[in-house]
Amino acid sequence: MAKIKVTLKKSVIGYNKVVRANVRTLGLHKLNHSVIHEATPDVCGKIKKVGHLLLVEELDQ
Repeated sequence: MAKIKVTLKKSVIGYNKVVRANVRTLGLHKLNHSVIHEATPDVCGKIKKVGHLLLVEELDQ
């Protein structure tokens, strides 16, 4: 399975609870904070919901 690097590039201030919860469950806390996840359907769905706030990069193995 592919690895994905997700970075929070835009603040969640002013967004509703669902958006904030999705960002938090991805493991992102502050601006420019990055995490690496496996590209599972669960993670991809969360990224799709809040993609306008994120920078997503696919990592090579």
